[in-house]
Amino acid sequence: MLEEVERWLGRRSWSVADRPLERILAAKRNTKVSVVLPALNEEATVGDIVAVIRRELMSEAVPLVDELVVIDSGSTDRTAEVAAAAGARVVARDAILPRIPAVPGKGEVLWRSLMVTSGDVVCFVDADLRDFSADFVSGIVGPLLTDPDIDFVKAMYDRPFGDTPGQGGRVTELVARPLLNLHWPQLAGFVQPLGGEYAARRSLLERLPFPVGYGVELGLLVDALHTVGLDALAQVDVGVRKHRHQDGRALGRMAAAIYRTAQLRLSRGHLVRPWLTQFERGEKGFEPRTYAVDTEERPPMAEIVEYARRRVA
Repeated sequence: MLEEVERWLGRRSWSVADRPLERILAAKRNTKVSVVLPALNEEATVGDIVAVIRRELMSEAVPLVDELVVIDSGSTDRTAEVAAAAGARVVARDAILPRIPAVPGKGEVLWRSLMVTSGDVVCFVDADLRDFSADFVSGIVGPLLTDPDIDFVKAMYDRPFGDTPGQGGRVTELVARPLLNLHWPQLAGFVQPLGGEYAARRSLLERLPFPVGYGVELGLLVDALHTVGLDALAQVDVGVRKHRHQDGRALGRMAAAIYRTAQLRLSRGHLVRPWLTQFERGEKGFEPRTYAVDTEERPPMAEIVEYARRRVA
């Protein structure tokens, strides 16, 4: 298995510099590219991301991105207003597929985004990135446009934690990477398996189930492996990723959801206990706080009646 991973790394891991924009644009032809930003209370960063994409990848000189959509997941700040002012099309999560009541979670937003985008290639970018570079988009879209055998591309990058290099991605190192190495060793070569920046062909995404919460990245990666095979997966080094870090308790909930996503794919059986109890010090000592672990998944979009009708139309 180690030899297979090393062979994959040599054939399917690249740097953003390996595909200049001129080459990517020449290969684009009639392929439509959609960029989706899932956003919840990201007024401080979403506008800058949208502005960079519009300026550097949606100009007459560089028409790489055809569609830029921010899916607002119920923000209580000015996220929608800022994103629209910067030039994105903003769609409210709850306005998409109203027949199916929405639940909280990033995966829910990504799943619904397939209903309101039309790109042959769909690129997801987190909305909390700072010092955003257009390389995050062109880097992961590039292999899909230049290589017809590639179906799914993850970004890889350094993840500093504050001023400390390489210490971001705590849930990746403590939970996701051990799970993948133990149970899906073919995926051990992915540097950032939980990274929120990745692109895929719509023809693949519409066939995959979407965990509604934090487990979506691991779930899509594992399911893509089983659907199209390791050689159809790739990763591209796009530099450094800076973003807002969550506190330890939030990371615990994220870890639980990721473990649950892996467990479901390993057994397709019943969950033991889809709840996580954490503790906070209160007036009477440590007090328990219990949270539901994301246990719901959305079916492949291809199975949704409204989506099928839309494709026919």
